[in-house]
Amino acid sequence: MSEALVIRSADQDDIPTIGYLAHTIWPEVYSSIIPQEQIQYMLKLMYSPDSLEQQMGTQEHQFIIAEIEGQEVGFAAYSKLKDATWKLHKLYVLPSMHGKGIGRALLDMVEEEVRTHQGAHLVLNVNKQNKAVRFYTSMGFEIEDEVVLDIGHGFVMDDYIMGKDV
Repeated sequence: MSEALVIRSADQDDIPTIGYLAHTIWPEVYSSIIPQEQIQYMLKLMYSPDSLEQQMGTQEHQFIIAEIEGQEVGFAAYSKLKDATWKLHKLYVLPSMHGKGIGRALLDMVEEEVRTHQGAHLVLNVNKQNKAVRFYTSMGFEIEDEVVLDIGHGFVMDDYIMGKDV
């Protein structure tokens, strides 16, 4: 990639940016996987300013943002689950920027942070129909389990739980 990629920590001042990225990325990425009503419901549930503030605060999710030439193009969030196991909660890159190594760079940064804090295993949930399953497999993740989560309003998340030692 010719442009300089910068990955930085995010804080509460970045909540509008994270929300904007999610609302831009989700409809494009998920429209062929889940109904529009579910996309809107999940965006409101997980990316409202109050929800993001809670994730950063009481839930202690660490957010990082990827920028190219000062323009935010993706983000990730992670936290410690238990003992040496950590969870990647979110990893999203603008579809126009896919294939440029941004997702890999975000994931590398998360793995480095997990190791720095004595973490040894990283897990994530991914929709079974999401093309990202191939990305995570290429990054060394393996399917460890399957889960169907009721998220309310008649919607469920039908996910693989993937994991890897870091």
